[in-house]
Amino acid sequence: MRSRWRDFLTSDGEKPDRHRDLEFVLDDDDTAAALMASWEQGWEIALAALDSLDAEDLMSSVAIRGEAHTVLQAIQRQLSHYAYHVGQIVHLARSRARENWTSLSIPRGGSEQFNKNPARYVV
Repeated sequence: MRSRWRDFLTSDGEKPDRHRDLEFVLDDDDTAAALMASWEQGWEIALAALDSLDAEDLMSSVAIRGEAHTVLQAIQRQLSHYAYHVGQIVHLARSRARENWTSLSIPRGGSEQFNKNPARYVV
């Protein structure tokens, strides 16, 4: 997220200081607190970049790894990519929790009950 969203409109989304292969390696500094801080920092950068955009920016061009995208395409690309990773995180958490897992949506076997009273689940 740091790479994609820093200087979003003016520089390639693949910054020279990004070392993608190292993002898949945990070391002793990668504590839960450090990883959460990195997660929060990434979202702060992304949301600040999005917040700075005007309607006119959406069809302008930005580069990701040298490939041109409209700003709108780049946003859609990144948000769908993040959703994929969140799904991976949820899958890993569910695997670790096993029988202690609490469903994030309609629990298995609960669809019929949900369909009878869907308003109960609205946040």
